[in-house]
Amino acid sequence: MGLPMDDAVVIQKGNRPGEPYIITVNCPDKTGLGCDICHTILDFGLYITKGDVSTDGIWCYVLLWVVPHSSSPIVRWVNLKDRLLSVCPSCSVSFYLNEPSPRVDSSPVYLLTFCSRDRRGLLHDVTHVLCELDLTIQRVKVTTTPDDRVLDIFFITDNLELLHTKERQNETYKQLYAVLGQSCSCELQLAGPQYDNLQCFSSLSPSVAEELFRCELSGNEFRTQALSPDMTQLKKASVTIDNSLSPGHTLLQISCVDHKGFLYDIMRTLKDCNIQIVYGRFSPVNKGQRELDLFIRQKDGKKIVDPVKRDALCSSLKVEMLHPLRVNITNRGPDTELLVANPVELSGKGRPRVFYDVTLALKTLGICIFSAEIGRHCTSDREWEFYRFLLDENCRFDLQCMVGRNQIVDKVRRTLMGW
Repeated sequence: MGLPMDDAVVIQKGNRPGEPYIITVNCPDKTGLGCDICHTILDFGLYITKGDVSTDGIWCYVLLWVVPHSSSPIVRWVNLKDRLLSVCPSCSVSFYLNEPSPRVDSSPVYLLTFCSRDRRGLLHDVTHVLCELDLTIQRVKVTTTPDDRVLDIFFITDNLELLHTKERQNETYKQLYAVLGQSCSCELQLAGPQYDNLQCFSSLSPSVAEELFRCELSGNEFRTQALSPDMTQLKKASVTIDNSLSPGHTLLQISCVDHKGFLYDIMRTLKDCNIQIVYGRFSPVNKGQRELDLFIRQKDGKKIVDPVKRDALCSSLKVEMLHPLRVNITNRGPDTELLVANPVELSGKGRPRVFYDVTLALKTLGICIFSAEIGRHCTSDREWEFYRFLLDENCRFDLQCMVGRNQIVDKVRRTLMGW
């Protein structure tokens, strides 16, 4: 027996066109709830302009003002509400009795394969359709044949949990054929052992992994990762901790250049460090800067007074603001490869919309993708999700020249960062 959840998530449209939507979440609290909410909002292509959050440790209240990113597909607000409800802790009797919640089975993985004539921007157009259908890409394997045809393998999950129905499958086919044309072949089925095999297939060489995942910016990295003036501004990020203003909570103050997913990056770090937010205010962007004031505590309810823990938390937050995403171009044999990577949450979730944004940037640049893969890589302290794209040499950029490579990296990074 559960308690009513009708008002747990309320989405209110702005009074005038162009005004932000207001999202209200009012539900039982849990460590990491703010991260899960920001992950979902980012997954729908929305940008949080400002917000407030408060909790008494049992119940929380979250108020967020959001607007769609310019590159986002049409927002399905009803689907967004359902997704937000799914991350809220259950308002059930077991919650109040402190009993474990029933285990939720993971969504089934489906195998989507299609073969079509290749063209510039095709991969992004397909990704755009999958996003509009609320289908999440888990893994992908894209190859181009010598006769200019593409064989694409997508492993996807359905956020609506309806892909087993004929109606949902027909809707998916219809949208894909509208992009690919009726001459293509397209097949959708439950994934089998090939999904596990693909997860182990893609790997990074030690030298490429070391350059991609290092934290410090060496002089060589300035060249290979093409840091624009916007990127160097991230080095001015400020993180301070103050225990003098509250008897029971630690004040965390953050100031940094704004970027797409900024709040998600902060919330993800706090969630992985088992830090609870008691009260927080996310101020609107001022001259490109984002400022946050958060009253936080450890999972045991105590302030963060241990200097080692304080320094570790500040260091982790600065790394996420300095390098929320890694972008690099390298040689892969005779070919040119674009690499993009992002940290994975301890829960196993990757960052939303990375594949969407990278393929959008390459389409905008007029660069064809010869092949593409998504994989996971573990370093000494964390897991990463990486994306690798072999680029077609037939484009307006000289891929063997550092200037041309830097222009590509800069465009990809700007798209990912929302600049």
